[in-house]
Amino acid sequence: MAIGNPITLTNNVASKSISVTATADQTLFTVTGGYRINQLAVFRNGVRLADGADFTARDGSSVTLLSPANLGDTLEFQIFDDFRVADAIVSAEPSQTIDGDLTVTGTLTGASIGIQSTGTVVGAAKTLNFIGAGNTFAMDGDTVNISIAGGGGGGGGLGTAINYEDATTSPFSYIDRYVQVNENLLLDATNAGVSTSIIVSVAPNIEINSGVAVTVGAGKTMIIDVLDIGDL
Repeated sequence: MAIGNPITLTNNVASKSISVTATADQTLFTVTGGYRINQLAVFRNGVRLADGADFTARDGSSVTLLSPANLGDTLEFQIFDDFRVADAIVSAEPSQTIDGDLTVTGTLTGASIGIQSTGTVVGAAKTLNFIGAGNTFAMDGDTVNISIAGGGGGGGGLGTAINYEDATTSPFSYIDRYVQVNENLLLDATNAGVSTSIIVSVAPNIEINSGVAVTVGAGKTMIIDVLDIGDL
């Protein structure tokens, strides 16, 4: 144990110690890795030396003894350095920026994924839930391959795709004969084309639930059962 005033560690301070063996009459010592000026403690054979009285350390890289060392003396340099948190992740900060790649070993919990549609941000979510027939997921290492079919495309080109048992798409699709509208729907320029347009449904029977209104806007024409499935 060193003799003299002990070194007191405080929060946000890191330290390291370097020991060297002196040659006869050696006064100049180079501190490997350097040091911060005025943040260095020097011990000679376990006894702490006084800065300015026993040694000088003013250039950040070397220490000079005012009295030459003896052959075999042990010089210990204890270096203190500030621990800076400017580029660290700080707990409970509302917003932080990480410049560069981030590698996480383990599970990343609580993060949100930005969602875009054709380049336009539509929101952020913690979970992506793909619904509807024709959705298949396959793990490929750390990658999830997502195949989406149906909803207007499908095996036969219309309706919802019918898949094989291995979840791959068959050449067939289906169209429900009866469908329901359960929310108010205004078919206008905001969702049915900015110009004169034809609004079609392949289902032969459209049931409007009680209390629900479907309004066809100006310049719009609605055609139910465009495939004449109801006449088959």
